[in-house]
This record gives sequence, structure tokens and C-alpha cells, in this order.
Amino acid sequence: MRFGFKTSPQHTTWSAMLDVWRAADDIELFESGWNFDHFYPIHSDDSHGPCLEGWSTLTALAQATTRVRVGVLVTGMPYRHPAVLANMAATVDIISNGRLELGIGAGWNHEEADAYGIDLGDTLTERFDRFDEGVQVLLTLLENRVSNFHGEYYDLTDAWCEPKPVQRPHPPLCIGGAGHRRTIPAAARWADHWNHPGGSPEKWAADHEVFLAACDRIGRDPAEITTSIHLLADAADPARTAAQAAAFAEVGVQLGIVYLPPPHSPAVLEAHAEALRRLAD
Repeated sequence: MRFGFKTSPQHTTWSAMLDVWRAADDIELFESGWNFDHFYPIHSDDSHGPCLEGWSTLTALAQATTRVRVGVLVTGMPYRHPAVLANMAATVDIISNGRLELGIGAGWNHEEADAYGIDLGDTLTERFDRFDEGVQVLLTLLENRVSNFHGEYYDLTDAWCEPKPVQRPHPPLCIGGAGHRRTIPAAARWADHWNHPGGSPEKWAADHEVFLAACDRIGRDPAEITTSIHLLADAADPARTAAQAAAFAEVGVQLGIVYLPPPHSPAVLEAHAEALRRLAD
């Protein structure tokens, strides 16, 4: 198994996150670092606590590191027009010298969206129809000199996105989620990396069968697509995290992303690196 790490920018400080990322840049075990795209803390007793914006922090973390790949896991498509997101992604890929992983998802957090007046879509069908169009807008702008697109939700007319990213034709696209009807088929169609949000190894294996079937329907080789899972870090006992990783490696997950809890500390990251080294490819 290969490994990345994730620091959600909630209930933390910029300096604490920065210390972890600088430490990770020197730990060869970790190939990628991730944050998230929320404006309110999630899965928390205090959803009104501190939460730094994901793409702003990612840009600064890309500048503060030199080796580790960087990504938002995942960007909520409704939060920004996909043409704006394409320009952001191209810029961060340039700033990072070609280290961006472009993580995207359909969005789900009604609390923050309702508070800000962001329209997630009246139905799941609408949300995912808009997501599918958004992916196409992203890709055409990142790949082509001039783009035209006319859909139900988005329109491009002789649109430019310059300069282009370092990675061509575009930074690797990571689609996160495990929905059988829309998310997994979207990952099979477009993704270079499919991230499963978590659960048991048995749940991942069952969803992976759905993923394989979706790839087969469109003639896509699943070997082209990295598979990953969140591993919940245990600050008190990194061996428990390593046991999680071993169980997921056994069912075929390729990349384990160690989700570090706040308060963020390089010592917790380093202890996990030591516990996970025996599992590394």
C-alpha cells in the first residue's frame, strides 16, 4: 500500500497545519497531502468553530513544500463555477510545479450551503447532472486552447483558461464518493483516482465490485484508476491505524490516506509513518 495524509483545516491553526505539512515533505512514505473543502467544521460537536478555506490553504501549503503532491479531498462542485475552478487548478499546478491532484465531488453539506445561499440542487438528480456538466467544463478548459460548451447548467463561449497547468492534459482527477447510481459511474468515466470515503473493508470490496462493473460497461481499464480510502488516525495508538491499513490492503486498496485529527502535530504524523512503513509498497 502507498500512503498520503490529510489535515482538515477545522478546529486547528494555520501554523499547526503548516508544521505537519513541512514535516511530511521530509517523510518519503507520504506521497500526497490533502485538506478538505468546507466552510463549517464537519462531523463535529461545534459546526460553528474555526474552519480555514481549503483552496487558499492548499495554495500556501504548495508553496511551503517541494515534494509531496497536494490536493483538496474533495472540492464541492457547487461552491465555485467550474470555469473558476479550472483557473484555480491550473494556477495551483503551476505554483506547485506540477504537484496538484484535482479532487472533486458533487457536494452534500446543506448546513453551510443553506447558510450561504449556495444552491446544491433541489434533487440528487439535479446535483449530479450539474456535477457531470461541471466535470466536462473543467476538462475542456484545462485541455483545450479555446472551449465551447452548452449545457443545462453551464455555458462556455470561446472561453480561455491560460496559462495551462504543468501537468498535461490536466492534473490527475480524483472523484470522491461511493454512490452506486452516479458517483461511481462518474469515477469510472472520468477519474484518474477514485477515493472511497470510508467504512469497513467489506463495504469497500462491495463498492469496488460496482466500480469494476461500471468500468467494464464503458470499456475502461480499472488499472488506470488509483483507488484510495481514508484511514482514521489514532493519535494514541498508531498501531491501530496500521491495522486498518493492513485490512484495506488485503482487499486491494492501493492508497491509504491517513486522516489526522486536530490538534495537528508533526509528532502524530511521524509516529504513524513509523507504524505504517512495514506496509509500504
